[in-house]
This record gives sequence, C-alpha cells and structure tokens, in this order.
Amino acid sequence: MKEISALENLGANLKWERRYLPIPFEEFLDIVSKNPKTTFRDIFQLFYDMMHFYVPEGTEEYPNDPENIGYRKYDFSKLLEESDNPFFADRLLANRLMNLVSGFREGSPSHKIILFEGPPGSGKSIFLTNLLNRLVDYTHLPEGELYETVWRLDGESGFGGGKLGFDTGCTEKETNSPDNSDEYFDIPCPSHDHPILQIPKSHRRKFLEDLITDKPAREKLFHEKEFEWVFEREPCSICSSIYQRLFAKLKSSSKVLRMIYPRRYSFNKNLGEGISIFNSADPIGRGENTNEFLQKRLDTFFKDSNAVQFIFSDLARTNNGVFALMDIKDENRKRLLDLHGIVSDGVHKVQNVEESIRSLFIGSMNPEDAKLYEGIPSFKDRVVKVKVPYVLDYSTEVKIYEKQFASNLRSYFLPGVLENFARIIISTRFNKDSEAIDKWISHKKVYKKFLDEGGLLLKMEIYGGNIPLWLTEEDRRNFDNKTRKEIIAESELDKEGVPAEGMKGLSGRESIRVLNYFLSLHHKKDRLITMEDVYSFFNEKSGEFDIPLFEDFLDSVKSFYDFTIAQEIKDSIYNYNSVQITKDIQNYLYAINFNPGNEVKVHCPFTQEVVEVTDDYLGNIEIVLIGSCSSENRLGFRESMRRDYVSKTLTKEMGIQGKSITETEQYSFLFKKYTQNGKENALLPMKENENFKKAILDFKEEAFNKYDRKLRTEVTSLLANLQTKFGYTEEGARQICLYAIENNLT
Repeated sequence: MKEISALENLGANLKWERRYLPIPFEEFLDIVSKNPKTTFRDIFQLFYDMMHFYVPEGTEEYPNDPENIGYRKYDFSKLLEESDNPFFADRLLANRLMNLVSGFREGSPSHKIILFEGPPGSGKSIFLTNLLNRLVDYTHLPEGELYETVWRLDGESGFGGGKLGFDTGCTEKETNSPDNSDEYFDIPCPSHDHPILQIPKSHRRKFLEDLITDKPAREKLFHEKEFEWVFEREPCSICSSIYQRLFAKLKSSSKVLRMIYPRRYSFNKNLGEGISIFNSADPIGRGENTNEFLQKRLDTFFKDSNAVQFIFSDLARTNNGVFALMDIKDENRKRLLDLHGIVSDGVHKVQNVEESIRSLFIGSMNPEDAKLYEGIPSFKDRVVKVKVPYVLDYSTEVKIYEKQFASNLRSYFLPGVLENFARIIISTRFNKDSEAIDKWISHKKVYKKFLDEGGLLLKMEIYGGNIPLWLTEEDRRNFDNKTRKEIIAESELDKEGVPAEGMKGLSGRESIRVLNYFLSLHHKKDRLITMEDVYSFFNEKSGEFDIPLFEDFLDSVKSFYDFTIAQEIKDSIYNYNSVQITKDIQNYLYAINFNPGNEVKVHCPFTQEVVEVTDDYLGNIEIVLIGSCSSENRLGFRESMRRDYVSKTLTKEMGIQGKSITETEQYSFLFKKYTQNGKENALLPMKENENFKKAILDFKEEAFNKYDRKLRTEVTSLLANLQTKFGYTEEGARQICLYAIENNLT
C-alpha cells in the first residue's frame, strides 16, 4: 500500500535524522580514535573541507610553463551555481577565493573579519548567500560532521540524594522513552564547545596519546598547526562550571566525562544556530540570553543558585560557526564596529561572564562603506578584503547570459559574436590604461590591425587564462612570472584615483538589460546574428544606454573578429591540404637527389608516385618552404637539404636507426616550415579565384556541379571544416566565407 510505503520512507528519513541525537562519550571517543582528522575540526577547517568537497581540485593552467603563477582552473558549478539564484565566478575570483581558503586549514582568519567588497550589482550578496547555503548543506552530509558538547544530568537525584547513575549512560530505550523527562535533562553547550575541550587542558595530550593508536594520525594531531586549538582552547564558562561542580562531588574525571553526550553540531540559519546572517535592516537584539527553565533545573540539581550561571551572548550561538553581515549599512554598521574588540581579542563580556568567541566573521559591502573602519587603524588591520567585482572574463559573462535567456543562446549568433558582445560589455569595467601591459609590450603597432590601443583585448584573454597564439615569440618569451603577477594585480589593487578593474562600468543587471533590448531587435528565426549587427547596435545605442565605451575599442573588436575569422578560414583550408603536404615533402626530399631537367621522371619509393623533377617543380615547393628569395639562395637551401638527406636522414636515421622518412628530423623540420608558410598563403585561392565566391553561393544547388572538381572539393572541405572545428552551422559557414570575401579578409 502507498500509505505503508510512505511511512517506511519517512521512517528511514527519521532514522537518518538520528545522527543529530546525543551519543555516549565512549561512542564518541571510538569515532575519534578511528578518524581524528574529521572529528577534530573547527569552523575554519570545516569551511576549508566544504570548499574542497564542492570544488574539485583545479588543474594547473600551464603545467609545463616555468613562468606560471600557480593559477588553476576551478569548477564552481556545485558550490555557487546550483541555486535558484546562481552566481558565476570568473577565473580571477575563483582563484582569489581558493587562495583565501588555503589558509583556513590552519585557522589563519581566526582574528580577522573577511569582507567581500564589490560594487552594486556585482552579485556579492547572492555569492555570499549561496556560499553559506552550501556550508549548511555540507553540515548535513556525513562528510560535514562537526561535534558539540551536551551535558546529560540526572533529573531526579542531583546532589540532594541518590546516586549519579551515568557510569554507562542511558540505553537507547531509555533515551527514546516518552516519559523519561524526570530521569535526566540535557544541557547543550550554548557556545557549541567541541567535546574534547571538556577534558582538562593539562591532560588532553596524554589522553589523546593513549586513545589514538594510529601513529601517523597521532603525529599529525600533535605537531601540525591546524590542530593546535585541540590543546590550547578552553571550554566556555558554563561548561567549566558544570565540570568543576561535578568533579567536586564525584572526584573522578572519567565519571564526569561520562555525563557528556556529544552530538553533531546542526547549523540552522532560521534559528541562528551555527550560522547567523544579519541584513542591514535587522534590528539589534538585547545581546544576552538565558533559559529560565534550564537555570532552575541547574539550581535544583546543584542545590546552589550560583553554581552555574546559564547566561550567554548572541555571539555564542554562532561560536565555532559563522557570523555574517549582509551589506554594511544601517544596523550592520553598528554590528561591524561592535565586533572590533571581539575579532581582535576573541573575548566578549556578558554581565560578569567572559566568553571566548572563535567564529568565522564575514560580510559583504560596497567600496564606499570601507571608510567606516579605515579610520580605526587597529580594526583596519583585522579586515581581510576580498574583491567580488563585475565579471572580467567574457566566457563567464556568456554563461550568465545563457542562464538568464536560454541555454542555447549561442545558437542565435554566428560563432564568436556573442563572445564579442560580452567583450564590449566587459570593456566598460576596465581601466583604459595598463602600466603592466605597456611595460610588457612596447611595440603594440605590431598588433595594430586587431588590438586596441589600451591592450584591453589582450588583457581579457589573460584574465580568462589564455595566452594568445598571435603573440610574437619575443612577447611570449617576455610574458614571465613577474609580468603575469603585475597584470593580475591590476584586477585587485586600488590605486589613488583609479579603482581596481571590475569596480566600475556596466553591472550585471545593466548588461542583461542591454542584451535583452539587442535581442528584441536582431533575433530572428530565419537568420543568425552577425558581428555587423553587434557593431551597429553599440555604435547607435551606446549613448542611449549610457555605455561608456573607449574611443577605439569598438573598431578594435571588429578588427579582432575579422582577424579571427581569417585565421579560422586559413586553418580550415590548410587542413584539407595536410595529406598532400606530407606527400610533397617526401617527393621533394627524394627529387633533390636528381638534377632537374625537362624529361627527368623518378618514382618516389616513399609515396609510390612518379615525380617530374624540374626546376619549376622544386622551386614551387621551395617558395612555400622559405618564401620569395633569389635563385642563388634557393639553390643554396636545396643543396643544404640534399647534404642533410644523404649524410644524416638516409644514412643514419633510416639506415642505422631504422626510422621511416616521416620520423626523421629533416622531415619534421620541413613539415613545420611548410605548414607555417603554407597557412599564411592558404587564402590565395579565395582571393584570386573569382569562381570561389560563386561556388559558395551555389553550394548544395544544382549549379554547384558546373564548377571543376578541384574547386568543388576545396569549397566542400572548407565548409565542412568550419563546422567541425569551429562550431558553425552549414549556413553559418557559408555566411562567414562570403563575409570574408566581401570584406577582403583574404
């Protein structure tokens, strides 16, 4: 029956919820002995483990590059994107956040407050909300266990008579009995103390030495900084008072400890337990809490109204948890200033009781709100600012568009056009001038056909983790570790009068509004959106939408697009010729051993082809290999190749080492030269053959058959390669080839 099945499922779920019930101290110690690494965690180590649970270990961007700066490619989809309001972190923010968290394992932010700073509309509130939601989710998983102290005291006898019967603890039956409320009562530690802190500090090391038999695990526990808190921290005043009063009566630490029933620390945002998020309009509470019912039971149990003062602050509720301020305005300004001494000293006074607070203090704020604490030097030193700017990576910007509009949004555009739309939007978030780029590339005129004056297009590639292939060898060589760090620093550091990049320009909300209007004008079912559509839109509408474009940037994006298109078409045409190139090189290496003449024909043993060795034949291949030059230089190159072929290629590599012709160094050298130079001249057929454009127009039509076989093969191959290599549709491939011809990109 459905009713029984539903009840069974509910029962299974409730059984899982039992993991939050208190367990006997001996059972907890068994868990500790088997897995000290996860049971001995505070909030900082828990946060560190949570981040690495949801974010797979990133891959090194340039593993074989000695100049890399340690940036990695991270996937934040499970951490921040699986939400009703997803947040997309670009490469810069992802690495910034992971670098910050790397110090959490050792508790580095324990006397700091971490403020995520970003301009309005950067999504910092969504970022922080999603991050904290994921932390709560993690604490509900088996991997996210964190333990706290619960005291279980005899409800009947107390110190007034009878015995304290907790040598072995209550049985499961007693624990779950509906009428056992008088047998015992539980006192959860309001400060969420880890149970191990209840063992007297002077005895913990010896106790754990006896408990943990795994020597490597014990060595890590005793000597690594991340576990220092286990031996240094004291329990809260309430737990200390309970321990002292029990020990005074029982005269035995073991008996006292058996009255501790550890349980998993359950984070609950709604109740403010383990994690409290304060919005700027939330009123400030009274600051202190008590529980009259538990206080009376404690007074009755100990027969002394002064034995245990059950009083604690609001901060205790998030001790060993997270205290978060969402936007430093209004009431949160006062909350932030009130944290000054607590963050610095880790101590808070509640009436006459001193609390030790060790929480993760975090918040989000706009840049202008920093003036609140910058006038307090001692507080300023305690603040760790992490910038959450507008997105500076165009591929991440496109992901945001796809989430907002449609997952197939790219299919509305010709390949690369949506990315260029994102580049134009992102340019408004950059500073015009870059000292690091100017210092690195002093001869920008080399790239003037497709690079803007400020080098923003180049910087966008670098921010996205790409080292452009179009850089000269000299510039690639000079792109060293120091240069990379200087460029990245411009995205993070504010200079006098110049904000860090991403702290101004079009916000995420504004960019969505601009794209929405653009699509309303240009998205049609029967055509793809082109670069000309994007170019004309920003030329005409930038003033209407108050888009602060740099003077030459739009033209540079258009030129950059044209350059990219030319490279794609070159690559697509060249790919068709690669098999023939292999034959040409093998035939050439064999033919240069014969004197050219009008009737000299040889059979090449490598290709099984008959080659007519003429000066024109050899010369045409040599022009591709070494370019235009004098006949003297050409003959000198030919003689050099012949000597190498006889003395090294044929005699040593093929004769002695048994290599095939295509495995030799000489073949590899010539193949590289042929492909490099051949690619540069790949567009000549499109430029010089008037029928090329007509054949593209007639493709798939009956008229296409009237063209010669060679031209039909070249056009068919070109269109096919554009689809398989660069993601064009068939119609898009035709469209981009016609665009290239009409705009003389060839």
